[in-house]
Amino acid sequence: MTANAFHNISQIEASLWEAADQLRANSKLTSSEYCMPVLGVIFLRHASNRYQSALIAIHADQAAGTMPKRPLSKADFIKRRALMLPEAARYDTLLQLPSGASLGTALVEAMDAIEADFPPLVGQLPRDYDRFENKLLEDLLRSFDSEALRNATGDVFGRIYEYFLMKFAMQGAQDNGEFFTPPSLVQTLVNVIEPDHGVVADLACGSGGMFVQSSHFIEDEGLDTMKRVTFYGQEKTATTIRLAKMNLAVHGLEGDILEANTFYDDLHRLQDGRPLWGNCDFMMANPPFNVDMVDAERVKSDRRLPFGLPGVNKDKNVSNGNYLWISYFHSYLSATGRAGFVMSSQASSAGHGEKEVRRKLVETGDVDVMISIRSNFFYTRTVPCELWHFDRAKPADRKDQVLMLDARNVFRKVTRKIYDFSPEQQANLAAIVWLYRGQQLRYLGRVQDYVFRLAADAAAIAPALDVFEKGMVDALLPLTAFGTAVEDLSALTAQQKQTLTGALTEHGATLQAYIDDRVALVEQLAAFCQQVANPPQSNTAQHLARKTFDPLVKLAHGLIKQIDLLYKLTASAAQLAQELASHEGAAEFFDRRAVNKGIRQLDDERKSAVEQLKACAYLHRQIAWLQDRFPNAEMQDVPGLCKVVTRAEIEAADWSLTPGRFVGVAPVEVNDDFDFEQEMADIHLELADLNRESVELALKIQQNFGELGV
Repeated sequence: MTANAFHNISQIEASLWEAADQLRANSKLTSSEYCMPVLGVIFLRHASNRYQSALIAIHADQAAGTMPKRPLSKADFIKRRALMLPEAARYDTLLQLPSGASLGTALVEAMDAIEADFPPLVGQLPRDYDRFENKLLEDLLRSFDSEALRNATGDVFGRIYEYFLMKFAMQGAQDNGEFFTPPSLVQTLVNVIEPDHGVVADLACGSGGMFVQSSHFIEDEGLDTMKRVTFYGQEKTATTIRLAKMNLAVHGLEGDILEANTFYDDLHRLQDGRPLWGNCDFMMANPPFNVDMVDAERVKSDRRLPFGLPGVNKDKNVSNGNYLWISYFHSYLSATGRAGFVMSSQASSAGHGEKEVRRKLVETGDVDVMISIRSNFFYTRTVPCELWHFDRAKPADRKDQVLMLDARNVFRKVTRKIYDFSPEQQANLAAIVWLYRGQQLRYLGRVQDYVFRLAADAAAIAPALDVFEKGMVDALLPLTAFGTAVEDLSALTAQQKQTLTGALTEHGATLQAYIDDRVALVEQLAAFCQQVANPPQSNTAQHLARKTFDPLVKLAHGLIKQIDLLYKLTASAAQLAQELASHEGAAEFFDRRAVNKGIRQLDDERKSAVEQLKACAYLHRQIAWLQDRFPNAEMQDVPGLCKVVTRAEIEAADWSLTPGRFVGVAPVEVNDDFDFEQEMADIHLELADLNRESVELALKIQQNFGELGV
């Protein structure tokens, strides 16, 4: 997905959420009450899109003679990952209901019709639409009926669904948001264990995000998810199971998800009758942390606890459930299985009975990768966490080794309170794991991908600059013409005329300096693109490409400043001209609307050009980040980031699996590439969050006083 496409989808998500949240406020419902109905509407919109897309594909196949012309069946649509929607459940049908018809009733009937045709969703779709007023439901439906959404693909709707899950989680809907694991953490787990075949299980599956991200991973490999894997899930909350089944369906997926308390229940059986226990190719989960109410008597002889209980308190409860989960995840794996899960940061160095379980786990040789995550990655709690990974098929030369990866200094700021990983940060962490596993060619392929992307973005700079420059000429023409037209106007003093003339002269001098630097940069970019057109994937060649681009980054940053200055000078000249046009006789020479339109358009073109230049600098930083830490494209210890430790070292550290205990402290780095604009954007983001919170707090205080009658 290109940066521009990502930005567009982000804008769609934000605008949809704003509209839906306004409707929620008008309905006076809580987030928990509003969550399911809204997600149901998103589901209907997506199901309708998939139905239409499948119908078009079917007709095309029939026209091409690759499919017989006959009445269509459900199987024709399922084959194309779509539901054969009954007419009552199609989005257009709902929007075209006659005036006065009950939309609440129609939506319930739509859900009934879908469940009747699709057994995995029976009893799962929302039906509480009758509590909404007709006008509110109509507004909600129309919010999801823009042209962009009518033509949206599955990936777009999957993102929107996940975005709404995230936002509801942030508002505390559905059990304080525990149903939702941030996508960047899920993706990191997926990148390490690579679940692309066999049985994939999540015994605390929440809204099914682990399954969805696994599907993305499989499809990125060019494979068909449902032909490669079978999903099994357990979840203790019925409402959350509904979210999971809808989430799978909205992505065109299916899974066997059962309601159960995993501490006590092991309900699943594979299709051949074998138990799920001991037969999972991949285990993934984000279980609840630090649970202390598990009945020790009920679990003490559970076959899923081969390492024993971690400790029992005076009330005969397991003192902390973290190591029950950890033991379960290991025991469900087949002899070649892998597991990846989120766990409280307390667990990796916990003492007493938990340390004993951890020792036994380490002695199996199956602990593979430990990743520390800083605080603020979750939407409803600020605690740090760690990502644990098991691999029961580790080769002999790594059997007593564990990769410790401290990623607490790797993050992207989303809001003042929420961080995540960018796609490139996720990719870089995965590249470190590849080096640890001896997969040098994959690592070099990652760097090579950055080099090719850098070349593609570099080639796009000149066209972006051309557009900006044309926009600047278009914006300047009416200003220059205005300056000439009022030269002999007696209503203006010589000093007033000189202000505009001086501004245009300053612009011309700045433009000449920009042109000189622009020519130099574009020529060197062209030479760089030619150099990396078909380079060998050797580490030496990649280092050469990076070093060739090093000086171009500084040139690009310089050109960004010049572009911003040229825009400011153009806008300033337009403001001066507008002020002069207010004098007698001058207005007839000045087209205010056209000038303002030109300045606005120039600002958009400025942003596009600057973003293109920044995109190159960003990709160059990714190459440099990897090459500076792993110059020989081989695994090595990096202070403050990663270290491959032996079982003996872990034993010497009291069997701790906390990465920070082993990797040390990173040396202080001088940031030669400090991004002032990004820093200001972060400050602005924090200020906006604080302002919004202050307004919300003031309204809450006012409401409380009102309820007290004050």
